[in-house]
Amino acid sequence: MKRNTCWLLMAALNLPLLAQAAEPASCDVIRFADVGWTDITVTTAVTRQVLSELGYRSQVKRLSVPDTYKAMQDGKIDAFLGNWMPSMENDIKPYAANGSVKTLGANLEGAKYTLAVNQAAYDGGVKNFADLARFSKELGGKLYGIEPGNDGNKLIQQMIDKNAFGLSDFTLVESSENGMLAQVKRAEHLKQWVVFLGWAPHPMNNQLQMHYLDGGDEFFGPNYGGATVYTNIRAGLAKECPNVTRLLQNLRFSLEMESYLMGAILNKNTNPRREAKAWLKANPQIHASWLLGVTRLNGQSIKTAENLSSGN
Repeated sequence: MKRNTCWLLMAALNLPLLAQAAEPASCDVIRFADVGWTDITVTTAVTRQVLSELGYRSQVKRLSVPDTYKAMQDGKIDAFLGNWMPSMENDIKPYAANGSVKTLGANLEGAKYTLAVNQAAYDGGVKNFADLARFSKELGGKLYGIEPGNDGNKLIQQMIDKNAFGLSDFTLVESSENGMLAQVKRAEHLKQWVVFLGWAPHPMNNQLQMHYLDGGDEFFGPNYGGATVYTNIRAGLAKECPNVTRLLQNLRFSLEMESYLMGAILNKNTNPRREAKAWLKANPQIHASWLLGVTRLNGQSIKTAENLSSGN
């Protein structure tokens, strides 16, 4: 059944049967930014695998969020799949305003991003942002974030600077996604309290006994920092590389897909591209939907997802 459905989806790619013009040499290598979050590593790896099957090459650079948008403005990065909104609104705003960064559309809906606590803190009474200050001692006066320059860290620092929720005596601890999660696991082992940045999709939601805090709408937005993730491209990419842009525009991910791949990568310590290739092979219908209206780099049409993956 899956094979037949996939064929029907891909049949649209053969109308007309004439090949389109190949994209220019400047499109041979597509450059992505990865800000060090596992979900963006996963979606970037899957996209790079699809591009490889179409005949493109790709590169990925590890950059902070501010450096990502600066690099896109300077024409050094072509695409970024991790524009979490609304929390990154201030990061992208000047670049959207001057036209150097374009938003293609949403690639993930239903995400969330806000402060969370471990089970010990939750059982002890930390269930709302307003509870943090009165349990400062138990929490060690620390709010754990991820990499410096991250938008979530900025929101935490804003709360501290404004003494929101009485947090002026707290300290933001910046490290990395892995560093933060290691601290949370350490606290769990020692039965200590900890408050940290949490988000979904992420395997942490299944691996940790964690609870998202209520009351942070003013800073993180409603519905526990309910977020939509968008795909950004540099100005000029759509005109220069329309085929790549069409693929990027077609991308739609799910919480289940990202959580599965993130768990596979984090738990198995395996190569993201290898996991991405296996997932695409196991999900031909989704693969095919991303390829609607897309051709190979040389302009040749795509017949079936099976042929694409085998290189035929």
